[in-house]
Amino acid sequence: MSPQPQPQVQCFHHADTGTWSYLVVDPATAQAAIVDPVLDYDARSGRTGGASAQRLLDAAAACGAQVVWLLETHAHADHLSAAHWLKQRLPQARVAIGRRIREVQRTFVPVLGLDGKVAPDGSQFDHLFEDEEEFAIGQLRARTIAVPGHTLDSLAYLIGDALFTGDSLFMPDSGTARCDFPGGDAAMLYASIRHLYELPDATRVYVCHDYGPDGREPRCETSIGEQKRANIHVRGDTAETEFVRMREARDATLAVPELILPALQVNLRAGALPEAEDNGVRYLKIPLDQL
Repeated sequence: MSPQPQPQVQCFHHADTGTWSYLVVDPATAQAAIVDPVLDYDARSGRTGGASAQRLLDAAAACGAQVVWLLETHAHADHLSAAHWLKQRLPQARVAIGRRIREVQRTFVPVLGLDGKVAPDGSQFDHLFEDEEEFAIGQLRARTIAVPGHTLDSLAYLIGDALFTGDSLFMPDSGTARCDFPGGDAAMLYASIRHLYELPDATRVYVCHDYGPDGREPRCETSIGEQKRANIHVRGDTAETEFVRMREARDATLAVPELILPALQVNLRAGALPEAEDNGVRYLKIPLDQL
């Protein structure tokens, strides 16, 4: 039996938010996916831009790749998604996220005053993935793995031998993501990570965020085996009670993410900015005393 094709992965770091985005290419057909693209946003001026997303387009063009999927691991609270910006330039690409985005929308649409403006049915996305749904990128076999815990809608994407974990796992020396958002749950995240640890140790792991602890350079790639051996929050032999106790204590000390309010208003819309008002200007709302 001939070996299955494996993806070529190009990694792009967005320094302002510590986010990693990925261009994932099937070497046989040059079909590709982009995972977790970032729209540039300056909170002080309110300016948005596509320079970071353009890097992904340029890389795809340089290798002759045709992007057919724009994949979101979840509705991010720490950066604005560039999925809509890219979709305008890649009309053949489908913007996709997990089916539980609808539950996240139902939670946050009233808080953000978006009733009547954002339908809580996931219709803003081209495709809502089911758990364990299989799909293809050219000849690459891919499937989704539900990893709730950080958020309800969190998905990991296993594309060939490459796993894109979203915020379920960070680099081993950074541990795991917080679980104190609405719908988050530390025990649920533990179960999700244990499920990922059933994958072969050689599986390549690509994280969504890295903040360079202790001054090291940001990194994005590790492996399931390395995570099981060295993740500071949950190794292969870490007990659930130990993890939950640590995670809940740590989460109680964390500040609200700086961009959560603007990010969710955009990301619940699949990266689309709000419609312009009568004066031709788009506005983001800041609800007071809600978080």
